[in-house]
Parts: sequence; structure tokens; C-alpha cells
Amino acid sequence: MAGGHHGNGITYGGLTLHTTKGWHSRVGKGMCAIMWFWILYRAKQDGAVLLGWRHPWDHAHGHGHTGDHSKAEHH
Repeated sequence: MAGGHHGNGITYGGLTLHTTKGWHSRVGKGMCAIMWFWILYRAKQDGAVLLGWRHPWDHAHGHGHTGDHSKAEHH
């Protein structure tokens, strides 16, 4: 078609896959690592809710809430 030739590549079944530049591969691997760190962090935070083991309104993960609201001052 109108693609033109842009350098070396591997052709298989009529599809040519061109080689990437080194920085493209490094940036891609870095972004992949950030994605997996984020997924694992969110799974640690919200995994029990996602799997149905805990309700989101259950505050059993400790934010300093004691549940004793009788000592709170009301203004």
C-alpha cells in the first residue's frame, strides 16, 4: 500500500514488525512496572472489598476510629 520502507524488521505472514529504539523499550518497561505497582497497591487496599470479604463501610482496617462517639464534643 502506501506505507513505505522504514528500516529493518521481521516479516512474518506479510506483516512486518519493525525493531524498536532502545529508549522506547525502557520507557515501556518502566510504565509497565508502574502499572503493576499501582495494581498491587490497590489490591492491597481494596482487595477484600473487591472479593466480597469485607464491606466498604466496615472500617476494620484502622483509621484511628474507636467507635466511642460519646466522648466527642458537639458544638
